Amino acid sequence: MNQNSVELARFNMIHQQIRPWNVSDARVLGVLDTIPREAFVPAAYRGVAFADMEIPLPSGHSMMAPKLVAKLLQGLAIRPKDNILEIGTGSGYLTACLAKLGGYVTSIDMDAEAIAAATKRLNGLGFRNVSLKAGDAMEAIPGGSFDVIVIGGSIPHRDERFERALTNGGRLFAVIGQSPLMDACFITRLGDDEWRYEPKFETDLAPLDNCTPSQSFVF
Repeated sequence: MNQNSVELARFNMIHQQIRPWNVSDARVLGVLDTIPREAFVPAAYRGVAFADMEIPLPSGHSMMAPKLVAKLLQGLAIRPKDNILEIGTGSGYLTACLAKLGGYVTSIDMDAEAIAAATKRLNGLGFRNVSLKAGDAMEAIPGGSFDVIVIGGSIPHRDERFERALTNGGRLFAVIGQSPLMDACFITRLGDDEWRYEPKFETDLAPLDNCTPSQSFVF
């Protein structure tokens, strides 16, 4: 694709896929317009970088479809100083979007090669407010509290460990349930032992690595 074709495809992604899915937040749309999604897509799939589909990655995982990325970014209402935890780095595209909107992003992934490739892409684009680490979130979550947490793979049930890693007022995005019908959910921590749980729409997302029902806490 030449640059004119890339820009037309990006325009169509925003105005034909994302806006019709009730995404109107100007900051979110601006991020999707300025971050080069094509730079995060494997070479074999560059021709469909902006298509309404998941894109396979060498790790065996997939990039989320653009409209799901847009919907979760809008729903999280990310603020410029937010401290963000991303579970599942993948290509690094969502990491870049989170870093553009927020203050600092810690992203973890079990695949060390994926971490290395994403780090190279993000560094090349000038991102300095990110820290990428190899690790298993089902075994240990990075210490500290986070204003925003994004779980990049589905989980079978709500998980207390992720929700307790939120600050008061913090927001979490998770896809919860079993394939083929899962709920895309936003969970807000209201107090020490109080959360607001909001399933927003149905979707289907591959499971988070090493995530089994026995590891989850059901509220």
